[in-house]
Amino acid sequence: MIMESTNCYASEDPLIPAKKVKKTMSTPQDDNAPGSAGWRFKLGIAIICLMLGSWLMVPIAAALDVPGSKIAALTGVLFISNKVLLILVIAIMGKSGFQQLKRSMFGYVSTLAPADVEVGPARHRIGLVMFCLPLISGFLEPYIDTLWPGLRPNIWQLQALGDAMLIGSFFVLGGNFWDKVRALFIRTARVVNTSAV
Repeated sequence: MIMESTNCYASEDPLIPAKKVKKTMSTPQDDNAPGSAGWRFKLGIAIICLMLGSWLMVPIAAALDVPGSKIAALTGVLFISNKVLLILVIAIMGKSGFQQLKRSMFGYVSTLAPADVEVGPARHRIGLVMFCLPLISGFLEPYIDTLWPGLRPNIWQLQALGDAMLIGSFFVLGGNFWDKVRALFIRTARVVNTSAV
């Protein structure tokens, strides 16, 4: 954090007129800025593990002879909450976390997620469809199941495909997309449209 002070004068002698100048000073929070990427990355990984681990509740519930309707409700809650948690991971990790995750886990797909290169219009459209389709379907599933029971097949493979599609969309859209999503959670973030200049 940079704090501005306007009470500092250019001259130490109070009799000599001097204009006010702005001095900046760093706070201890600045010294911790590089380390913040470490805790953000670890928190993001922990949330990803929580997302994956939460699916273990479904077979455990089935093994405990929980009624099928409750298992279906649990599956729907997990499906939607995992989408929300994934967006939270993006907001927490940011671009630096994305780069670290890409280096450590997805090195073999590094060509799919360029960090500083703009993706083409076709790739951008495909990535947006991959991003929006699972979110919209996850949002509409409870309503469809209530209004038209049995219309939608309730198989976990389709839900896993939706999760994989959502995760894959971040690699298709590129590293800059992570910053765009993260900016949603920063109150002071501003949009700068370079194509309009």
